[in-house]
Amino acid sequence: MPVTYTCLIVDDEPLAQELIAEHVSKIPELIVVERCHNALEASSILTKKNVDLLFLDINMPVIKGIDFFKGLVNRPQVIFTTAHREYALEGFEVSALDYLLKPIVFERFFVAVQKFLTVMEKTANVPNNKVTLEDNRAKEIIFVNQGHRKLKVELNKVKYVESYKDYIKIHSTHGDMRVKENIGAFQKRVGGKFLRIHRSYLVNLAYLTGYSKLDVELNERELPIGSSYREKVLAFLEKAYFSH
Repeated sequence: MPVTYTCLIVDDEPLAQELIAEHVSKIPELIVVERCHNALEASSILTKKNVDLLFLDINMPVIKGIDFFKGLVNRPQVIFTTAHREYALEGFEVSALDYLLKPIVFERFFVAVQKFLTVMEKTANVPNNKVTLEDNRAKEIIFVNQGHRKLKVELNKVKYVESYKDYIKIHSTHGDMRVKENIGAFQKRVGGKFLRIHRSYLVNLAYLTGYSKLDVELNERELPIGSSYREKVLAFLEKAYFSH
């Protein structure tokens, strides 16, 4: 299963939003967490959700896309979109990954996304020429912050993770643990053994006992599959368990 990254589409044109979302649906590494029409809506979403990549229209009412991006404290990666070629230089001056001219064709969109995936891969990979037994064990164990303490979490004991407004609850065979952490950040730490099925749920595939088009089962517990995740989740499960 590829690592997945979240993206936010910000564009005041509904048709432009639809086209970008359609392009995103063809790339398994990307998941759209939300679509919105202006910078004010985007600002609100960014305070509540983990976003790795912005598809940001430059020429929007009230606040221009570039001005909005300049004002962000914690900036995601950004790919600017616009119908006006003259904005390209200004977009690159704020460290944009790329600049897409409308109407956006998929081939050009794909090139831009590959730049993003390359950057994220380089960020995630720490050079290490020697893999030790301790390194392999460390992949099965992480530490999380709980107050002033750091607590060990055995990943093979975690059944699923549930997201709340400003924290997550880790449900394991040892009991539940409440942690001040974003579910997207936690997902990046735990790797491919876990599948994001909903903006609020991350499940350990080892505990999966069944699934339908609407939910997954972990023994007696049923968890919903989010509508924006459904196509990719079902495609992954079909490939993982039914392909030969």
